[in-house]
Amino acid sequence: MPRLEREEHVEQAYFFAAFRERLIDGLPSQQILESINHELLSTTKLPLAVSFVRAEMKGSGLLAPAMTRISHYFTPFQTHVIAQAELDFSRFAMEEALLVLEREAKFKADDPPLPALFVYQFEAISRNRLGYTQGLAAMAADPFYNEDWKDYILTLRARLGDVDFADLIFVRSEYFAAERRKINPDFVPKFPMLFGEKEGKIARANRGRDPLYLFSALQRQLGYPEVPRPRRGDALESRVYVLEQKILQLENRLKLAESNAQPEFDVSQVLVHPEDTAGVPTGWGRKA
Repeated sequence: MPRLEREEHVEQAYFFAAFRERLIDGLPSQQILESINHELLSTTKLPLAVSFVRAEMKGSGLLAPAMTRISHYFTPFQTHVIAQAELDFSRFAMEEALLVLEREAKFKADDPPLPALFVYQFEAISRNRLGYTQGLAAMAADPFYNEDWKDYILTLRARLGDVDFADLIFVRSEYFAAERRKINPDFVPKFPMLFGEKEGKIARANRGRDPLYLFSALQRQLGYPEVPRPRRGDALESRVYVLEQKILQLENRLKLAESNAQPEFDVSQVLVHPEDTAGVPTGWGRKA
């Protein structure tokens, strides 16, 4: 899969942002795709991709399967993020998924350094619990990464959990190589150094700590892009929800009280009495 041009990433950022805003407003996805398609720059490939996704959604109602079929345009990481949001009982909201992809597209439009792109994608997977096995495989298939980065990302799948994440960055940094050369001037790294000296220092300072602290330090010190965090519940919204539940309970209790207050139904009013009939039929009760 070749890398897309800058204008494609700019239009993708607009697409994900507009999709998210109109989804929050309560518009259906089909209507959103139809309206956005007329707004996108016609010199890019995105309008064709959106038209294909809209046509495919008529059958399944999902975005991810359609994005998978045009993997030459949407990256596996983008498809994976959307697919995780569309899972049944997923706590990862579609609005958050679109915001993650919007910021990634904006970042890619400026030709980002690969360490920063890697950390952003990895933090998005880690913070939102999108699955390391499939998530890292999707990251490795991103056309922005060269072969050294792809091998490194795929290696993480086997080493995560056994080795601290900060160490995995530290041993592949220029700072690690510089420290080893202080002891052995002839030291030659076995693997390509993918992170700079500053990344290595920050990783070493965060060894044994929560990786979220490492991500935060990289954002503060080196200007790495910030991954959107799950939106906290608004206190006012929570109170309104509780009041709605209380009102519903009161309505149910009132209905129950009204049903108990009504007089019981008198069955004798609908019974048929013998005197109201034409009498006993002829021959009734005689022996044959």
